[in-house]
Amino acid sequence: MIWRTTVTRIPYKIEYSLLKDIVSFCNSRSVRDGICVHSPVVKMGFHEDMFLNNNLLSLYAKCFGVAHARQLFDEMPCRDVASWTIVMSAYGKIRDHEEALELFGSMLVSGEFPNEFTLSTALRSCSASREFNHGTRLQAIVTKSGFDSNPVLSSALIDFYSKCGCTLEAYRVFKCMKNGDVVSWTMMVSSFVEAGSWSRALQLYCRMIRTGVAPNEFTFVKLLSASSFLGLNYGKLVHAHLMMLGIELNLVLKTALVDMYCKCQSMEDAVKASKMTPDYDVFLWTAIILGFSQSLQFREAIAAFHEMETSGVVPNNFTYSGILNACSSTLALDLGKQIHSRVNMAGLENDVSVGNSLVDMYMKCSDTVEDAVRAFEEIALPNVISWTSLIAGFSEHGIEQESFKAFGAMQAVGVQPNSFTLSTILGACGTIKSRTQARKLHGYIIKNNAYNNLVVGNGLVDAYAGSGMVDDAWRVTRTMKHRDVITYTSLATRINQMGNHEMALNIITHMNNDDLRMDGFSLASFLSAAAGIPTMETGKQLHGYSLKSGLGSWISVSNGLVDLYGKCGSIHDANRAFQEIREPDSVSWNGLIFGLASNGHVSSALSAFEDMRLAKVEPDQITFLLVLYACSHGGLVDMGLDYFHSMREKHGIRPQLDHYICLVDLLSRAGRLEEAMNVIETIPFKRDALIYKPLLSACKLHGNIPLGEQMARQGLELDPSDPAFYVLLANLYDNSGQSELGEKTRRMMRERGVRKNPGQSWMETRNLVHLFTAGDTSHPQIGKIREKIESLITQFRDQGILYQENRALVHHSEKLAVAFGLLSTPEKAPIRIIKNIRICRDCHEFIMNVTMLVDREIIVRDGNRFHSFREGQCSCRGYW
Repeated sequence: MIWRTTVTRIPYKIEYSLLKDIVSFCNSRSVRDGICVHSPVVKMGFHEDMFLNNNLLSLYAKCFGVAHARQLFDEMPCRDVASWTIVMSAYGKIRDHEEALELFGSMLVSGEFPNEFTLSTALRSCSASREFNHGTRLQAIVTKSGFDSNPVLSSALIDFYSKCGCTLEAYRVFKCMKNGDVVSWTMMVSSFVEAGSWSRALQLYCRMIRTGVAPNEFTFVKLLSASSFLGLNYGKLVHAHLMMLGIELNLVLKTALVDMYCKCQSMEDAVKASKMTPDYDVFLWTAIILGFSQSLQFREAIAAFHEMETSGVVPNNFTYSGILNACSSTLALDLGKQIHSRVNMAGLENDVSVGNSLVDMYMKCSDTVEDAVRAFEEIALPNVISWTSLIAGFSEHGIEQESFKAFGAMQAVGVQPNSFTLSTILGACGTIKSRTQARKLHGYIIKNNAYNNLVVGNGLVDAYAGSGMVDDAWRVTRTMKHRDVITYTSLATRINQMGNHEMALNIITHMNNDDLRMDGFSLASFLSAAAGIPTMETGKQLHGYSLKSGLGSWISVSNGLVDLYGKCGSIHDANRAFQEIREPDSVSWNGLIFGLASNGHVSSALSAFEDMRLAKVEPDQITFLLVLYACSHGGLVDMGLDYFHSMREKHGIRPQLDHYICLVDLLSRAGRLEEAMNVIETIPFKRDALIYKPLLSACKLHGNIPLGEQMARQGLELDPSDPAFYVLLANLYDNSGQSELGEKTRRMMRERGVRKNPGQSWMETRNLVHLFTAGDTSHPQIGKIREKIESLITQFRDQGILYQENRALVHHSEKLAVAFGLLSTPEKAPIRIIKNIRICRDCHEFIMNVTMLVDREIIVRDGNRFHSFREGQCSCRGYW
């Protein structure tokens, strides 16, 4: 013991009353020198005096720690309830609640009966350690001892049940109180807030006011926390009430007020509240910085951080986390690195919250993952958030295999994944279309009982659908206990990406059966599906829904409408949908440019591109792909070359493989075959079979057999199963008068088991989609359709319209669709047809002639572009 080595300076003969006064004074003020009294107490024979011992016990606990206090406690010849309570409280203060509760048990065994202070101390330890069974036994002791009306113990019981998640039991205790004070009322308000019953918290506050109990600053701290979830109007009412009652705005209360406004994204009010008093600390500044970040005002967050440092307030780990999140959102890598250096100077590089933010920042801002991995390795004890950030980062950088390795390593070190981790790794499965990994993760989810979690279920649906296992995705969907809009949106998006647009649209019925309403994301997905097939009526119905539901203001929905009408050939409606967008983004402009270019309005498409630049919307890779497409189909070779070179020189965009394919197509169509060949030979990418097709197609047009054979040979070396190379080469031979080589090429194709995709066309009438295949005889009106075709050909001859009839091509799918459209749609109504492959020249000429006979617009969307036929002309002007 310390007292045994302490030299006493107090005279031996000292009065008991003086000893009593000294030890009491030193204990009340935590004066360390008071311990010198211990030696005279023992020497003078007062070592059994309870008052002196308890004061010394308390002094040891306060000034020298619980170990010295416990040693004195164990040496005390006799103890009373105060002795037990002092040591229990000391253990509670160092969070050794297990030892505190063991002492309480020993006290009961010794025969000493607890008082209200002992019980309160024990209840606090039960609350902190979530010892539910022990706490309920304590409540029984409280009731048996007649302390059930004691406000201190009642408040402690309310806190205990609240911490254990038993809000109903806490409220029962509260209702049994006869004269609750501000502490118990505030404790109950806090209980409702912690349980997420924010409305009940405010209702209880109203009762508190009516009962005549005056709230204090702690009450308002809790009420402001509830208001953060209920909304800004509630927060302003609470603010007004605390001002009306004259509650002093101390720093804790001001921070709660600022935090409420920040969480309600009312940053102007938050800043005003922060300036109501001159006091600032790190918690207040951190709340402001996080508020700006959550409100997407990242520059203001960074400015607040600089102002905080200027004022001399030292940031803590949460401040650094907040400012690093702002760096992540603005992709401010350089600033993030500067913050990282300050983190190192502050010695917080091992802190888990700061480390997590650093990992996230580097993953989002850097082109490589090395810095993020280093930041992860510096974290002393990575938690589930650390691992999830690492896994998500690997996936975002396209190294999904590293994501799977990290997922395995995470479990190996004993960190169990949560729902967000599982959702993230499932997303990686969908990205790389790994069926094996998807099934492995499905097994893990079942084994670990995570199946009923909605986030995990949605991730599993997306993983299966993204890997092409639609049946498995549907099976998971049907077995989920709860489904939400995200479930069906993921499914619709993935199915739509696979090209099964009708199945994607059928998901609307399943959503309605589950009584789920579409949101902006799901509606955009369904609009995309409607744009994939000739469902103008379905598209219009979805447009009507967007107006009725108010979802038309969503930029994703507006962009979907531009895309829908553009792909349906209704460029007027596409332009009108675009004009209704307040602030078009790059996706909006891309949709408009595509609609104009694919419908033959090349000059308007290029004009829209210039308007986009004037509007200071930065073009992206897709924009330039569309501009090159427009130039190619408009025969604007030199302009297309200028746009291609401007990508890197003016906009810092590195051309990708698709841009080079467009460039080859541009030069090939214009007959500049040598230049196109030079582009292919010097392309800075691994060659893809696709790049040979435009030049092979142009060789057919220009009759260049040697170059065509070379392109076909090189293309087939890369993709021997692609039927397009055989078909294009055979047609090249046919057009050059070498039909025997054409037939030989087709025979070779059949011998190798390569099949040409059958030409199919479809159109919609009265919400029914009619499908036609070349030579089809299955349609119920096929007799009338064929008669109509023969009638049209006869009218061509009678009216002197030039048309070289080819009986082998007379029943091509697009001809069948046109004849059906003329028979089944109202007079003068436009006919809209979609074809899965490029329209042949014979059918193109046929449809142009038809529009010379009938006052109709016939719109055909083939595998390349739109063809709008009217009065014997086509919008493509021969470029397709």
